[in-house]
Amino acid sequence: MSKIDDLKAKTDDQLAEELTQLKKEQFNLRFQAATNQLEKPSRVREVRRTIARIKTLQSQRAAEAAKA
Repeated sequence: MSKIDDLKAKTDDQLAEELTQLKKEQFNLRFQAATNQLEKPSRVREVRRTIARIKTLQSQRAAEAAKA
């Protein structure tokens, strides 16, 4: 689970920036898949799950901030 540990070490701004980059990559991967030019099909799943991890971490931090 080193991926989630890496994400936890990042600031909110860094997470937002990485989320933006991953969404762009996901968009490009969808186009590659539609045109049968996808080199690594496993990357689609990896990107989708990383986006979910970042969103989960952001919502957890927002909930903690609301409690404080």
